[in-house]
Amino acid sequence: MRMANDSDSNAGTGLALLLIGMGIGAGLALLLAPKTGKQLRKDLRRGYDEAVDRIQDFADDARERMDDIAERSAELADNIREKAAPLGKAFRR
Repeated sequence: MRMANDSDSNAGTGLALLLIGMGIGAGLALLLAPKTGKQLRKDLRRGYDEAVDRIQDFADDARERMDDIAERSAELADNIREKAAPLGKAFRR
């Protein structure tokens, strides 16, 4: 008998969750009702343009950072060579 009670409880919970989900879905459908074709195309174009701008900004930032890293690496390599030169002379003797 205990299994029947558990099954009824699970079915009731499942039904309640289904009804809640349907209510949320219906509310969202009303809020996000389709727009006219012209307005939808305009919104899609605006979103596309904004995404392209963000990607371009990201690429520019990444390029600048890579240039900075390359410059710092070259400076570091030069400093290491300068400091290692006397050691190399010492080892050659």
